[in-house]
Amino acid sequence: MAGRQALGRRFGWLWASFAVSSYGTGLGFGAFSFMAILVLHSGPTQVAVLAASGRAVGALVAVPLGPWVEFRRKRPVMIAMDLTRFGALLTVPVAFAFGLLTFAQLLVVSIVVAAANIAFNAASGSYLKSLIPSEDLLVANSRFESTTWTSTMLGPPLGGAAIGLFGPVTTVVADAVSYLLSALGIRAIGGTEPRPERTTGPRLRPGDLLDGWRYILAHPTLRPLLLNAMTVNGLIMAAEPLLAVLLLGHLGFSPWQYALALAASSGAGGFIGSRLARPLAARFGQRRVMLTSGTLRACWPIGLAFVTPGVPGMLLVTALQLAMVTCIGVFNPLLSTARLEHTAPDRVARTLTAWSISTSAAIAALTAAWGVLAAVTGARTAIAIAGVLLLVSPVLLPGRGEEERGEEDLPRQSAGAPGAVGEPDAVEGV
Repeated sequence: MAGRQALGRRFGWLWASFAVSSYGTGLGFGAFSFMAILVLHSGPTQVAVLAASGRAVGALVAVPLGPWVEFRRKRPVMIAMDLTRFGALLTVPVAFAFGLLTFAQLLVVSIVVAAANIAFNAASGSYLKSLIPSEDLLVANSRFESTTWTSTMLGPPLGGAAIGLFGPVTTVVADAVSYLLSALGIRAIGGTEPRPERTTGPRLRPGDLLDGWRYILAHPTLRPLLLNAMTVNGLIMAAEPLLAVLLLGHLGFSPWQYALALAASSGAGGFIGSRLARPLAARFGQRRVMLTSGTLRACWPIGLAFVTPGVPGMLLVTALQLAMVTCIGVFNPLLSTARLEHTAPDRVARTLTAWSISTSAAIAALTAAWGVLAAVTGARTAIAIAGVLLLVSPVLLPGRGEEERGEEDLPRQSAGAPGAVGEPDAVEGV
């Protein structure tokens, strides 16, 4: 079909809300680390604790949110999570203005925001599945993915410039306001949404907390996809701070060279990949393209262990990052689409919550483990070990047999019938 495929006014508001919050997050990227270093004069250990603990504890706090979100209307939950993030982030500039900002406050805010992120993604994923026809899910997920990578490419440099001109609190304010605007956009979607019916009684039971994991682990397609996502995301993110140490500390890269080699190439690669996902899937099939791009995305990071100083090293990092993130940009919307297609409508929120918690926990654990490994072996060796493990990660992707058995579990829908609603977890492939 020539031209952009129309998905309707309501999806347009959902996409606009996602875009404004994505750009706000891009502008605020690294803002808490900057504030911890520049305002609170925190050391590297505290900055690492801030980054890892916010994600890990936020994931733990989010455990009961999956079943809670499942049996509530999704738009009010999304609005509430946006307002929660807005309110939590706004406390930072207020405390800063009165000279009351503390490291503990940054830690608490990061935990609240991380938990709200997981709840929002679960609700939005479920909402998207019912908002548009199932055959349009890949189109929608590709648009979310391209928006994510565009904001990744443009947001951090602009945020860094804003911090340099106006101080470290500026981007936190921008990020907070973006969530308020997102809430207003979601409210403008309009329409009615029936309240989901509970089948397990009126109250949340302890066993309900594990329903998302039970569903994933029993599913022949979702189980290997989750294990692969935990492994690949965890190893890539664990090597990221070590790469910064290697490039900035050992090889003498300047900050602008580091930012150009990673941020610009990542944003460009992700945008290109997300634009290729749909035409490639249309030509070769969603499953084949997902498995191929999922395999290829694991092949590039091993090359980072061979980076040298100077322009050749910078070009190598740029090329490897561009290739890896292009593959990720292709893979992510296909993964998001497959995850929604293989999840029953009444299980989406719990499944997406369990997924987000699992990947967040894996990233936090592997980041901590690789920090210890780098202290023992050196940054370059630790990066190389992560690269070698990534090379074998494709064995965790679902094989043909698992995919066919998984398709038998899918609810059959007529062409054009709406599926279950839910915005994709667009940022979760990296």
